[in-house]
Amino acid sequence: VVTGTFEPMSLEEIDRAIRVLPARSQALVLNTLTDLLKLDPSLDLEERAPNGVQSDLSIRGAGFGKTLVLLNGMRLNDPQTGHFNMDIPVPLESVERVEVMRGSGSTLYGADAVGGVINIITEPPQVTEFRLRTAFGSDGINQQRASLGIAGTKVSEQISFSRDFSSGFMPDRDYRNLQFASVTRLATDFGNGSLNLAYMDHPYGADQFYGNFNSWEDTKTWFAGVQQALGAKTSVSFSFRRHSDLFVLYRDRPDVYANHHSDENYQLAVRRREEMSTATTLYYGVEAFHESIASTNLGDHARSRAAGYIAADFRALKRFSLTISAREEIYRIFSAAFTPTVAGGVWLSPQWKLRATVSRGFRIPSYTELYYSDPGNVGNPALRPESAWTYETGLDWVPSARLRGDLTLFERSETNGIDYYRTSATDIWRALNIQNLNFKGWEASLRWTPSATHTLDFRYTALHGTEDTIAAGFTKYTFNYPTGSGVFAWQIAPRANFVLRTRVGALARPERSPYALWDVYVALPRHKVHPYVQVSNLTNTSYQSIPGVAMPGR
Repeated sequence: VVTGTFEPMSLEEIDRAIRVLPARSQALVLNTLTDLLKLDPSLDLEERAPNGVQSDLSIRGAGFGKTLVLLNGMRLNDPQTGHFNMDIPVPLESVERVEVMRGSGSTLYGADAVGGVINIITEPPQVTEFRLRTAFGSDGINQQRASLGIAGTKVSEQISFSRDFSSGFMPDRDYRNLQFASVTRLATDFGNGSLNLAYMDHPYGADQFYGNFNSWEDTKTWFAGVQQALGAKTSVSFSFRRHSDLFVLYRDRPDVYANHHSDENYQLAVRRREEMSTATTLYYGVEAFHESIASTNLGDHARSRAAGYIAADFRALKRFSLTISAREEIYRIFSAAFTPTVAGGVWLSPQWKLRATVSRGFRIPSYTELYYSDPGNVGNPALRPESAWTYETGLDWVPSARLRGDLTLFERSETNGIDYYRTSATDIWRALNIQNLNFKGWEASLRWTPSATHTLDFRYTALHGTEDTIAAGFTKYTFNYPTGSGVFAWQIAPRANFVLRTRVGALARPERSPYALWDVYVALPRHKVHPYVQVSNLTNTSYQSIPGVAMPGR
């Protein structure tokens, strides 16, 4: 595991709430990255369309702007708006796994990691191979994917392509998603290095996405990231991301109102570790960020940030662990955010581990929250950065390799939380700071593997939020969180004859009726050709993740 820690560690050694979601090994029972993320009920995907077309991702009730998305540890969050944080440019075929950290990660990763972090890990395959995949389905779904992997001792490479098309389950809900990626791993005299290149083109019908408008949108993403070890103690990384957004308010009347936005961001990081003793390791580093936007609506803006961090990690007797870390991030002249974290754990017995964390996160407003204006929404240039303290404690139970469970209690206390409000149902939405916002909740899971071919996974997250600034019914995003979310997943692969995975997810939101979704995936993996079937929303449930935005039935 490389997320929530300053160097790779086993899951049992980390004192944070971490989950690893394998992707490549489960490729036959996955269709998109969102299928994988839906296996964790603490991750709330507020979808405006199926198959990852447009989703807002939040963790533990934090807004979509307060979840940090990483690609191999490098930032993907969009400075224009958090609505595009899930514009992931790499095809699923390039993804080895996704690591999820629940709870603040600003000490490690900086701004935006208030509710948690997801880290998408890409790796070339271990063997040289060529894969093709195609699928056809309801609503005009048409998918093609290809992947070429070359495994070598010094250089490994994977090139992947994905095309996903649908005519839509209703008018103005069609989409087309194109993705290209190259993942290169190098073994040099200095140490291991990597180069990641990716591109995505993503037009889609956006009827009712942002109000009572038959809108249309086209987003594009470019990404380049390089990482290099300089010996055993030092590593450097640099990444570049460019994102463009063409938004048309009325698809049938594009001349009435249209915006074009283009933003760029750069990240440079230098990290180093020092072993002070057999039980103590010191980590420190510096990072620099720059982001800019050119927009017909938001104007032209640019801002830079610089940060430094230091952490001390203590380990004793293979039972006790304590990490004390702190980060100072300067986001404008004479303005900085201090984000400390203290995390510790103790093995009470070979089967039971107690862990606890106190951490602080922060986020600066997006350009949309500051400057946007359209017939239904208006930004606020006076918005203040939001910050939050997170407190959590957890108990892990690992009686055997086939059975494990955990229980986590958490509380997040936010200051100056950012949302939109309105005074009536006919008013426009206006951005504001919520002075005090508090979320309390708990997470529980039980994973049982009775045999090598069967896995059963039960997970549940409960959440309750309060605020003291405006009536909850007049906020746009904050109180659309899940008050209760449960997931049951069962996977069976008897003697490699077939693979079946079924997932049932139930979810309730404040002042709305609860609903449940049942998805089934079946594949035959025995030969070189692997037929598969996916049925989403098997019970044909009528539901909306976001009020007013219909989602498809079966």
